[in-house]
Amino acid sequence: MKIKISIAGLFLCALVATAQTKVEKVVPTKASGDGITYSLPKTSFVVNAEITKITEKAGPYYRYAERYLGVKDVVTEDAVYYELGKITLLNKGVPDPDNMYKIEFRQKTVAPFAYLTSDGLLCAINEVYTPDEQPEEIKSEKSGSSIPPASSVYTEDLLMAGSVARQAEVAAKQIYRLRESRTDILTGDADNLPPDGEAMKIVISKLEDQEKALTKLFTGTEMRETFYYDVSIMPEDELDREVLFRFSSKLGILDDDDLGGEPVYMNLTALERAPELDPKEAEKKEKLLRGVVYNVPGRARVEIIRNNTSVLKKDVPVVQFGTQEVLAPVILEDKKEPVKVVFYPETGAIRQISK
Repeated sequence: MKIKISIAGLFLCALVATAQTKVEKVVPTKASGDGITYSLPKTSFVVNAEITKITEKAGPYYRYAERYLGVKDVVTEDAVYYELGKITLLNKGVPDPDNMYKIEFRQKTVAPFAYLTSDGLLCAINEVYTPDEQPEEIKSEKSGSSIPPASSVYTEDLLMAGSVARQAEVAAKQIYRLRESRTDILTGDADNLPPDGEAMKIVISKLEDQEKALTKLFTGTEMRETFYYDVSIMPEDELDREVLFRFSSKLGILDDDDLGGEPVYMNLTALERAPELDPKEAEKKEKLLRGVVYNVPGRARVEIIRNNTSVLKKDVPVVQFGTQEVLAPVILEDKKEPVKVVFYPETGAIRQISK
């Protein structure tokens, strides 16, 4: 089953990874029957795509950029287009309602306690659990020309110039005068120099801003907005060219069934898979799962493909390709040296056993 998370806005925050895991300590009580209920996870993948929206606007004097400024690389028409950037993959554990278990601590167990995530995944038994550091939150970004609007540099001479060609000529002369003024200040040749270094910085900055604003009348402007798009997918088996989403340079991210964009595929190939049990074997094993049940994940290779080119390939643990085993309750009942167990909450596998 695939769950799509739509974009909530171009400038809203998006997470590449889940927020810091919330973990809480729980102890058996009479209300819980001297036991703790937990869930084992299933593997879910979160695919995150970086999208950049580029908005270009042509300047009114772009036809004269080369003649007056010697610039060839200019925006000649208004346009909006998109670029697909980095694609990342997060292996995330999701509680499996079909695999919930109860740890029953006997009275002679020494200081029994466990750590669970906020959604009931098992983190540790008889051991303090500290979540791993999560990737930093990635926020949407907006970049472009932080310069005064063009209207602020329309002088009387420029407005009175008449034709566009004449306006371009006047604007170019203003640019060269600004450059000359800046050079005179920096070399000390100006008639009225700023009184100190701080004042000089302010004057130079103002001159540069005016020059940039006038130059944009020839070269045009470009605004870049970066945001993120998540797709969650929970595989039941291997995947062959599963369409995650589609991408169009004109429209951006599209749904997987929208033929207006090129598809981005995901392959999932099992590398290590637990042998399938027949019904009798499965029933027999189910009866033996008395204790602390944990996952032994299989392994698989994930590949994400765009334009017949692999843009991401990595090997990951997958719970659905594995099996389950059990820790005997007796190991938790040593009065002198109770066993401490730490798990990977995202897979339900054992991370460490110690005393």
